[in-house]
Amino acid sequence: MFTKSIIVFLCWLQVMKKAHVARQRLLRLGIFNEVEVLIDTSEGADALPNGLDVTFEVTEIKRLTGSYNTMVGNNEGSMVLGLKLPNMFGRAEKLTFQFSYGTKETSYGLSFFKPQPGHFERNLTLNMYKVTGQFPWSSLKETDRGLSAELNFPLGMTNHTLKWEGVWRELGCLARSASFAVREESGHSLKSALSHTVSIDSRNSAIFPSRGALLRINQELAGYTGGDASFLKEDFELQLNRRLFWDSVLSASLWGGMLYPIGGQPSCIADRFYLGGPTSVRGFGMYSIGPQSEGDYLGGEAYWAGGLHLYTPLPFRPGKGGFGDLFRTHFFLNAGNLCNLNYGEGPRAHLQKLAECIRWSYGAGIVLRLGNIARLELNYCVPMGVQSGDRICDGVQFGAGIRFL
Repeated sequence: MFTKSIIVFLCWLQVMKKAHVARQRLLRLGIFNEVEVLIDTSEGADALPNGLDVTFEVTEIKRLTGSYNTMVGNNEGSMVLGLKLPNMFGRAEKLTFQFSYGTKETSYGLSFFKPQPGHFERNLTLNMYKVTGQFPWSSLKETDRGLSAELNFPLGMTNHTLKWEGVWRELGCLARSASFAVREESGHSLKSALSHTVSIDSRNSAIFPSRGALLRINQELAGYTGGDASFLKEDFELQLNRRLFWDSVLSASLWGGMLYPIGGQPSCIADRFYLGGPTSVRGFGMYSIGPQSEGDYLGGEAYWAGGLHLYTPLPFRPGKGGFGDLFRTHFFLNAGNLCNLNYGEGPRAHLQKLAECIRWSYGAGIVLRLGNIARLELNYCVPMGVQSGDRICDGVQFGAGIRFL
């Protein structure tokens, strides 16, 4: 009798585990407001002696939703309208449209998302968009009108993304004082690029990881499917996390990349790498490291950046188990370099150039987690290895974002 009770109990646990997994998958589809699971013993003429009935009670969200909001900045404002069909054809397909009308710019985006039935992580996304970006560190303004198709799928322990993007780019000067190097880049260009991203992520959190590692490698090839831009671009990201004593975490990260122009054409300012700022090498101005002309930063064709971080709980643990767990004390050491390469030279010369004039910084601060999507940092930074032309932020620096070095 005792053995039978143990078997029944284990069966209940197995059913509860599988029901929880099924509930998480249903919620991940994004088409239900609520998913409740009811487990009870089987009843009725066809009921088995030890059978169980598992019932899922769901509340489906509306087939059409809309949103309206306004954004206000310095001497500018915009009205943002959004429409969403979260379950367009009844299989978790999602159609999203967003339109922004501002005092300075108008932008829009139309996106269609289609998951494979039963395998949500395998999906196809189609996009059509127009977006304008302003980059004051380069006195550059860029308007992109484009189409893209993106396929995501897992393969073993890895996740892969295959993407094609065709974009008509319009570059212009943001200020009358823009340097001649930036004015020279102004005009229209057409970029058609294929890219592949592979990642392995064993971290327990993307914002405040306490264990695990991340490896992401991206390759982009432009020009072979048409367009004016022609280059091969490679970059990677590596992060390792280890829990120490007293809930502290030691984190090490390394970024790097290289852009190789094809066909004898120089690289475009919109395709190069940029380095510096509160999300990369702290203590320096936003993207204000490396080649520049008359105060405008032009980016580089090769870079590397590394960071060593120690995260600890707040002193005396105020708000432990609640609001206090959203904060961490942050001690860091960052270093990196960005430059252009002469591709007629060998790899040894390239490594030597990347090892010259290394910028680095150290400091401490406070980190705040914003849900599971972003974080804020307020750090006191001490920049070192400053080179002529670099813009520094010696003292308090504030940063917000998703991806941090």
